Amino acid sequence: MTQAVLERFRSEVGRVAPVVALWAHGSLAAGDYQAGRSDMDLVAVTDGDGDPPRSALRDLHRQLARELPLARHLHCAYVPEPRLADPAARHLTWTEGRFVDRPLSAVTRRELHAGGLALAGPAPADLLAPVPDAELAEYVRTDLTGFWLPATGHPTWWLSDIWVDLGPLTVARATVTLRDGRLVTKREALAVLAELGAPARLVDDITRRRYGGSGRVWPLWRIRRARLARTFTRAQILRTVREN
Repeated sequence: MTQAVLERFRSEVGRVAPVVALWAHGSLAAGDYQAGRSDMDLVAVTDGDGDPPRSALRDLHRQLARELPLARHLHCAYVPEPRLADPAARHLTWTEGRFVDRPLSAVTRRELHAGGLALAGPAPADLLAPVPDAELAEYVRTDLTGFWLPATGHPTWWLSDIWVDLGPLTVARATVTLRDGRLVTKREALAVLAELGAPARLVDDITRRRYGGSGRVWPLWRIRRARLARTFTRAQILRTVREN
């Protein structure tokens, strides 16, 4: 079904926008994709300097989501080819059922250059410059201290599965990037969590839900789990930034 979504999108997006290349990154490219749980992270490189037609693309994404429910997990940044060289340039991006304007992050550009999949057109490394290690490290530090650290000050957010999953996994992946200069998948980050001393029950909870086990969470465990995830994430951010 995932392949059907990608094939349908690839065949139809070119009728709406002047697509030069279509790339996949994230779990799709790294071999860690879990249908129905993972996002399909795409980048469409378009011809010309201007943004592609927002309303027509919105209609396309909504139609796909109605006809192929898995397409609700499809995210796509639309990047005019001349802007690829500017890391700060903001691009039209479809995510979580709406458009936002944001740049391609240093992590995304590193993923694309190092191992992005070309679904159409030239490969990412043919059009995209490599990301210097210093730029990648600075982005990761800013993400940890500017977004994730303040997020640990909101206890109720961590009652949701998405925060419990992404908080610890993000900080584990960031720790590896700042320490070793490399990117790791979410699956690889689970082993890193254990290495960093994350509570075993929390790691088991994330693993079970992400990789096919039961997603049921009892109310008392949800409350305790939120505290464990939030506390670990905050402590590890402070430790990682201090040591790297």
